[in-house]
Amino acid sequence: MDSTLQNFILQHCEDNVRQLALTASRYPDIDMPAALVQISGWQTARQKLPLWAATPGILYPPHLNMEQCSSQLTASYKASLVSPGATMTDLTAGFGVDATLLSRQFQHLNYVEQDAQLCTLAQNNLPLLGVPHFTIHQADAAETLRQLPHQDLIYIDPARRDQHGSKVVAISDCTPDITTLQDLLLQKADTVLVKLSPMLDLRTLLRTLQGLAEIHIVSVDGECKELLAKMQSTATEPTLFCVNLKTNGQAPDRLQFTLQSEQTAICHYAEVPAGYLYEPNASIMKAGCFKTLAQTFSLEKLSPNSHLYTSSTPIDHFPGRIFKIETVSSFNKKELKQTLQHIHKANITVRNFPLTVAELRKRLKLAEGGTDYLFATTLNDGRHVLIHTTTCAV
Repeated sequence: MDSTLQNFILQHCEDNVRQLALTASRYPDIDMPAALVQISGWQTARQKLPLWAATPGILYPPHLNMEQCSSQLTASYKASLVSPGATMTDLTAGFGVDATLLSRQFQHLNYVEQDAQLCTLAQNNLPLLGVPHFTIHQADAAETLRQLPHQDLIYIDPARRDQHGSKVVAISDCTPDITTLQDLLLQKADTVLVKLSPMLDLRTLLRTLQGLAEIHIVSVDGECKELLAKMQSTATEPTLFCVNLKTNGQAPDRLQFTLQSEQTAICHYAEVPAGYLYEPNASIMKAGCFKTLAQTFSLEKLSPNSHLYTSSTPIDHFPGRIFKIETVSSFNKKELKQTLQHIHKANITVRNFPLTVAELRKRLKLAEGGTDYLFATTLNDGRHVLIHTTTCAV
């Protein structure tokens, strides 16, 4: 990149990209499309990839690549899952976020990517980010795998878009299709780490992939972001990990279980909600480890299908949201009127309940928002109730 363009990018890095694009005629000596890509990329990286944004000289790809790449937070989590070794290969390296952080555990990185532009960016960026020993292969993932010598780790993130650009979820619809490569992957590496769609059904994953040692359901601030499969040829029963990473720097929420331990976990059901109400985070809802959660935190579940919990005293470090119960009401008009007499707006959640949020909000005539939280749900004896709560910081 020439110095004129570089200085322009530095001067305008915090400008509104759309507004800056309209002023292109004022800068005839500037390659404005190239400048806008770099400015937009840096602005995205400032939140998503702070190490990249803080490193001078980093070059960024077009917006779609920035949108699709892992965040620094989730990439760091992946790096925590692997043991140090000599060699690793990222077969679908893309912009290289996962490759960069995973490679810190290894002496040499094989960076495999079909896109020539992304390979050029990697050649510039990897040394700046402290990756000293790497080889860049502009090549097809499947073909490279067939020729690859044995690795300590292979990482692969199959593209989850079809030829028309539409998102896909099924493993066999992704590119490359690792269902046809999994035998070879396990032959070529001690450990294979696969990133999959967070929308993928866990039962489908368990049926489809072999050698599953661990499955990690990763959320960030309560939103499910990634499904990670750790494969090893010696694996028997997988351990499942529910993790909620937090962008505020707090320690993540974690819960682990096996399918066997979930089956045998003891879960008690409450006669009525009492004291405090607990709503599991997205990773736990995705994993379905509802009995394990109740047993681990000594909570009572409201009913088998409601997936809400209660206790008479607050529980520390619960992996989800905690609410203080103010009242529990039936849907009798008199009871509802008393419960809602001072509430004009509220946040409404329905769990195992016959009405949608929109239908219930219309029936209760409540605006959205505020500090009150209403949970409409079904108790273990089949009664429908409205639980009025407020947030609780434990």
